[in-house]
Amino acid sequence: MRLGIMGGTFDPIHYGHLFIAEEARVRYRLSQVLFVPNGRPPHKREGDVTPAEHRLAMVQRAIQSNPHFECSRMELNRPGLSYTVETLTLLRAEYVDAEFFYITGVDAVADILTWKRHEDVIRLATFIAAARPGFEISRLKERLPEDYLARILLLRSTGLEISSTEIRERVRQGLPIRYLMPDTVREYIEEFPLYRAGV
Repeated sequence: MRLGIMGGTFDPIHYGHLFIAEEARVRYRLSQVLFVPNGRPPHKREGDVTPAEHRLAMVQRAIQSNPHFECSRMELNRPGLSYTVETLTLLRAEYVDAEFFYITGVDAVADILTWKRHEDVIRLATFIAAARPGFEISRLKERLPEDYLARILLLRSTGLEISSTEIRERVRQGLPIRYLMPDTVREYIEEFPLYRAGV
């Protein structure tokens, strides 16, 4: 089994995330892609992130129409900060025979030497690094050792320049977010309501 893993804050999830996950699944023949929303991301202050249950619910709604996508609440159930190495270690115990492919942006991969126990992370999963606008792939060779580069697959594809930060700001300004994400996610944001000024 070739298991894709896509971790992230997903605050909120949008078509950029979904497209990259599907592109990676098809191009690298992944059996499925498991979305793992961060419980408490170590790189963000707790008050700056939407409560985890909301982010999980948006992911579940976003992926429900794709039979190859699944969602795990593993990081939400674990106390403390959410570190990739701990998530991969727990998934290894659950998916004993699976080959792991961690899907993320090339800019995140470039910083992998700052990750907790990065030497274990790179051993536990092959990385699928999605190209980002303005980021030269050559920078990976400048920043990472050869044995790490050998564990990184590059995903050059149509880029959807959508960011969760921009979506949150558009909601605050009362601007439309339709067509940036599945309607199920947009409706969830409107129902609760999320990201509005003063809420």
